[in-house]
Amino acid sequence: MSGSDLNVRFGVRRLSTGLRFAALGLAVAALTACAAQQQPNADDATLERVAYRHNGPPALTLYTMINNRTGKGAHTSLMVNASERVIFDPAGSFYADVVPERDDVLFGITPGVEKAYRGSHARSTHHVVVQRLEVTPEQAQRAYQLVRANGRVPGAFCANATASILKQVPGLESLNVTFYPGNLSEQFGALPGVTTERYRENDSADLQEGLAKNNAALNAGG
Repeated sequence: MSGSDLNVRFGVRRLSTGLRFAALGLAVAALTACAAQQQPNADDATLERVAYRHNGPPALTLYTMINNRTGKGAHTSLMVNASERVIFDPAGSFYADVVPERDDVLFGITPGVEKAYRGSHARSTHHVVVQRLEVTPEQAQRAYQLVRANGRVPGAFCANATASILKQVPGLESLNVTFYPGNLSEQFGALPGVTTERYRENDSADLQEGLAKNNAALNAGG
């Protein structure tokens, strides 16, 4: 192979690598919402005290926070109703005094907490796409085990981590791993049996205001 051929080949390789890094950089820049300061881990006694099992069927609920101006996804999370109901909120912003967290998993997801979770993210600038899939007890428990074992997620990896977990659930292997919340939402929504709703509120654009308001409501027994 001539020197010029080598130069062309290595030049193409460098360009290809550069494009991949550029694409990853754009993904990270687009997902700054998935880069919240993480909360301290709760101890076992606290998690046992708040454990909540919803009486509905086993289900996986994908949340996608959508920017109302751009239509792009800003954050991804996953609620799992298995032996208990939890929300996997990778690098997420949500906090509440009555909702302990361990390794990006929120515990004690009662109906009031689930409402507060949605309401904290839905505001004048964003709405929440809620996609629910009823699954077998075995599928739900597998997802529960996976989110509990995953560990903390770096900022901007919310969709990537969630897609990686879903892909390991039997029956969901067709899902592709992605960095983009919107892409994961589209894939998940195409699965048989998924129901989709959009949740909107028109309050302050400041996420922290919404978090504080819902934290106060939960503390008051709301």
